[in-house]
Amino acid sequence: MRQPWIRSPRYDGWLILAPPFVALAVVALLPAPFRHTTELPLLAWVGVVLLIDVAHVYGTLFQTYFDPVQRRQRRTLLWAAPLACYAGGVVLHAAGALVFWRALAYLAVFHFVRQQYGFMRLYGRQETPTPGAWLNPALIYAATLYPLLYWHLSPPRNFNWFVEGDFVQRDWPLGRHLATGLYLALLLVYLGRETWRYYRTRRFNLPRNLLLGGTALSWYAGIVLFNGDLAFTLLNVVAHGVPYLALVWSRRPTPAAGRGWWAGRYGLPLFLGAIALFAFLEEGLWDGLVWREHGTVFGWFQHLPPVAEPTLLMWLVPLLALPQSTHYVLDGFIWRRNKSSSGQL
Repeated sequence: MRQPWIRSPRYDGWLILAPPFVALAVVALLPAPFRHTTELPLLAWVGVVLLIDVAHVYGTLFQTYFDPVQRRQRRTLLWAAPLACYAGGVVLHAAGALVFWRALAYLAVFHFVRQQYGFMRLYGRQETPTPGAWLNPALIYAATLYPLLYWHLSPPRNFNWFVEGDFVQRDWPLGRHLATGLYLALLLVYLGRETWRYYRTRRFNLPRNLLLGGTALSWYAGIVLFNGDLAFTLLNVVAHGVPYLALVWSRRPTPAAGRGWWAGRYGLPLFLGAIALFAFLEEGLWDGLVWREHGTVFGWFQHLPPVAEPTLLMWLVPLLALPQSTHYVLDGFIWRRNKSSSGQL
């Protein structure tokens, strides 16, 4: 069968499907303590958190505010989304800092899960409905939600999503065992169905199965198998951020379309340089005004006055988090496809 690549086998293979497997290989090569520790080395923080996790958020700009066609077509959304996110953030932070971070963490989780579902839909867009087709979305959701449920039913882990305590957790061993059993049963049913389907049709959707396999492995290893901040960050961020940026770049306007300063000959370095610069500025403000954790990276920002007064933080923290919250909300709209085409991201 003709495989349903988004762009090409090489492009999809290296930039969309391979990242979770590459991240898992890197984690496997780490010294054992780094797979089960709260320690996140500075170099890893810069390479993974700053240059991938924070930077990928700004990829949304290139599909929205930096695109004149999108600015015209989505005018109301593009000004209403950040205003609503900021207002909602202030209200949540006024109820408590943990309330704000918890709400943002669960919004981020929803975004991460839906990205995998969206890629699954894209890679299944050419498949005709067959008995058991419900297993595809069921497994992609199980591959992401089962590790999250395991996390919620475990004692405190050596990692968190944003800040300590942002997930509601209750140590319930029986619940973890039941969730594991159901997940394994679903995996076996899915494998049986794929085997039966190949036997009957001699068709095998390679990118969809690689996506499902990479998702299942990276989420399970990062959350359940290992209990370390570095392992979780590598598997969580690389498997999410790199494919997202690859998708954004694959949908860039052509120079002939006359849209976008990043569409020409030097488009790729401009694209990567812009998102890295935005990420550096954002994290510098966070570090100078709030966290004070990476002074060696953000030396100039250490001249900013640290903010500790609760009322000021109520207005400041949602503002600094606005790129993230707006990214989560806008991505629920900009990747939607019309009813004549399947897939949503």
